[in-house]
Amino acid sequence: MQSISTIGLDIAKSVFQVHGVDAAGQVVIRRQLKRRFVLSFFEKLPACLVGIEACASSHYWSRELQALGHTVRLMPPAYVKPYVKRQKNDTTDAEAICEAVTRPNMRFVPAKTVEQQGCLMLHRARHLFIRQQTAVINSIRAYLAEFGIVAPVGRRGVEQLLEVVADTADRRLPEVARTCLAALGSQLRALKAQILEFDRRIIAWHRSSATSKRLDAIPGVGPALATALVASVADAKAFRSGRDFSAWVGLVPKQNSSGGKDKLGSISKQGDRYLRSLFTAGALAVIRYAKIHGTGIGPGLRSCWRVDRPRLLRSRSPTRSPAWHGP
Repeated sequence: MQSISTIGLDIAKSVFQVHGVDAAGQVVIRRQLKRRFVLSFFEKLPACLVGIEACASSHYWSRELQALGHTVRLMPPAYVKPYVKRQKNDTTDAEAICEAVTRPNMRFVPAKTVEQQGCLMLHRARHLFIRQQTAVINSIRAYLAEFGIVAPVGRRGVEQLLEVVADTADRRLPEVARTCLAALGSQLRALKAQILEFDRRIIAWHRSSATSKRLDAIPGVGPALATALVASVADAKAFRSGRDFSAWVGLVPKQNSSGGKDKLGSISKQGDRYLRSLFTAGALAVIRYAKIHGTGIGPGLRSCWRVDRPRLLRSRSPTRSPAWHGP
């Protein structure tokens, strides 16, 4: 084991696969490891290069192995896949990771800190509760519509429906249906309270981050987008320009070019869907504000006035689009 220079580690929930080679590329070790033996195994090894696919729990293992003195490189699974030979299994996956991590043109994912992962969890949990809130509201509206009870779209409309449910004198609802709808109303109120609590925590995290507060100065950027961006991008220097960042988010046109003819389509949507939704909503919000007030309008923003949403999403200058002003 003293001659191992590079290791491909295929992580999982319980069983890990290790593929190690020496400086000449010869296989030195190929074995499985139980989860409880992973750290003790790497403690006995001299410092080496460890490649891991950027997937669930990869940032945790990256921090743990770096603490032991190893150099860890995380790679997108899509970039590792071309190195898999024939059958796909843990052994060939680890071998592919070991080969991919040594490629000079490979793109790596910076490891996130514990604080960054915690902030991202805040955003993901809040987003989950918002989706659940939408589902509960739709259920309340649909169930009451079965009894001929409807209300206007919006927050006030839902409150009107809940007032009907709470009114026991209203005989349009059977008692069984009223009980079910009252339970949905209680769940809706609990979800709203939890979302507000997460909003407060996101704002507190935003105020504690100097980088997030600097991003907040950009037109259209608020605490939600600023904190999500700081938590998602471990090192902004990994991008050479704003256009590289736009390509990473997935806000650049898809290319289907050949023979010197450039063919651009809709946006690629290859990056983080959550971040992309924040940027898109922010661009639309700022355009609407500028259209109403007409202040501080640049030529790039003025050209977006008369385009609809699908055309805006296909814009060829995504780096100029401001981001969403969050809560």
